[in-house]
Amino acid sequence: MSILLTLMLIIAGTKLAGDLAVRLGQPSVLGKLIAGIVLGPAALHWIEPEPFINEMSEIGVLLLMFIAGLETDLDQMKRNWRSSVAVAVGGIVAPFVGGYLASIAFGLSNGQSLFVGMLLCATSVSISVQTLKEMNALQSREGTTILGAAVVDDVIVVILLAVMMSVLGTGEGSSVSEIMIKNGLFFLLIVIVSLFVVPQVMKWFASLRVSEPIMSGALVLVCGYAYFAEEMAVAGIIGAFAAGITISQTRFKHEVEEKVNPIAYSLFVPVFFVSIGLNVRFEGIGSQLVFLLVLTLIAIAAKLIGGAIGARLTGFDRRSALMIGAGMVSRGEVALILAASGLESGLLPQRYFTTAIVLVIVTTLVTPPLLKLLNTGRSNAVKAVDQ
Repeated sequence: MSILLTLMLIIAGTKLAGDLAVRLGQPSVLGKLIAGIVLGPAALHWIEPEPFINEMSEIGVLLLMFIAGLETDLDQMKRNWRSSVAVAVGGIVAPFVGGYLASIAFGLSNGQSLFVGMLLCATSVSISVQTLKEMNALQSREGTTILGAAVVDDVIVVILLAVMMSVLGTGEGSSVSEIMIKNGLFFLLIVIVSLFVVPQVMKWFASLRVSEPIMSGALVLVCGYAYFAEEMAVAGIIGAFAAGITISQTRFKHEVEEKVNPIAYSLFVPVFFVSIGLNVRFEGIGSQLVFLLVLTLIAIAAKLIGGAIGARLTGFDRRSALMIGAGMVSRGEVALILAASGLESGLLPQRYFTTAIVLVIVTTLVTPPLLKLLNTGRSNAVKAVDQ
C-alpha cells in the first residue's frame, strides 16, 4: 500500500475513533488504540506493519514523552521521589512473582518462567501520559509520581534483564556491573549537561537567522538525549522525558510546548497508537487461551495492587493509590522490546511470543478506562470534601 494512503488511513482513523471514544465517555486514546487493531492484520488488513511505521512510531513515543517532560512539575516530582521508588518496587515485585509462579504452573522451564516474570515487570507510561493529559491530571501529585516511578522501573528492569542474560548464559547480555555503570553515567551526565550546557545551546539556537530555530534546537536535544539513553542501556523514552524536563527549566518552555504539540499529535503520535494495534494477531491463540487469560489477569492485578501498596505506604489515600497503580499497568513498547529480546535469546519460546504480544496489547487497552474510572471517583471525593 502507498505510504500516503497508509498515513491518510491512520490519521483519519485515529481521529474518528478518538472522537467516538470521547462521545462514549472514554479517553480518546482508547479509540485510537482500537483503530490500530481494526485497521491492521487482526481485522480489516488495510494496514500492515512496515519499517516506516515503526520508525515514525518511535518518533511519536519520543515526542509524547518529551511533552510529558515539558509539562512535569519538577519540584513536585522531587517531593514525591520516595513514593515513586516505592511504587516502582511494588510494581516490580508483585508482577515478577506472579508471572514466575504462573509460568511454572503451566509447564515452562525455570529460565523461561523467570523471563516471563521479568516481562510483566515492564511499564510504559506513554499511554498513561496521554490519558492523564486528557484528564488534566498530568501535573497532579499522582501524575508526577507515576512519571517518576516509570523512570525507576525502567532502570530496575534493564538491570534485571542484564542479570538474567548473565545468569542464564545466553551470551547476549552485558554484565550487571557494566549496566549499572552505564545507567549511573547516563543520569550523572544528563544532570550536568542539563544544568550547564542546554541553556547555552538553546540561546545559541535562538540567535540563528533561520525559521523555527528554537523548536529545531529542542528537537536536536530530544534526539540527542534519546540516542544517548539507548547507548547507555536506558530506554530512549527516558532520554526524551529528561530532555522535556530540561527545556521546561528554560525560558523557551512555553514556545517549545506550543509548537511541538501540532507536530506530535497531527502525525507521529497517531502512528504510534496505530502501530500498537498492528501487533495483534489471533492465530494460534486458542491453544494458549487459558494461559493468556491467567497471565493477563496477573499482569493487570499485580501492577495495580503492587503500585497501589507502594503509594499507600508513602501517604496516598486509597483512591489515589489505586489510580497510581492503574497508571503503571500498561506495558506498551517497553514490554514489546523485551519480548523481542527474549525471543531472540531463546528465553521466550516462539509459541508464547504471540501470547506475550496480546498480553501487552490488553494491558495497554485497559489502562485508559481504568485511569478515567479511578480519577472520576477521586474527583468526586475531592468535590465532596470541598463542599
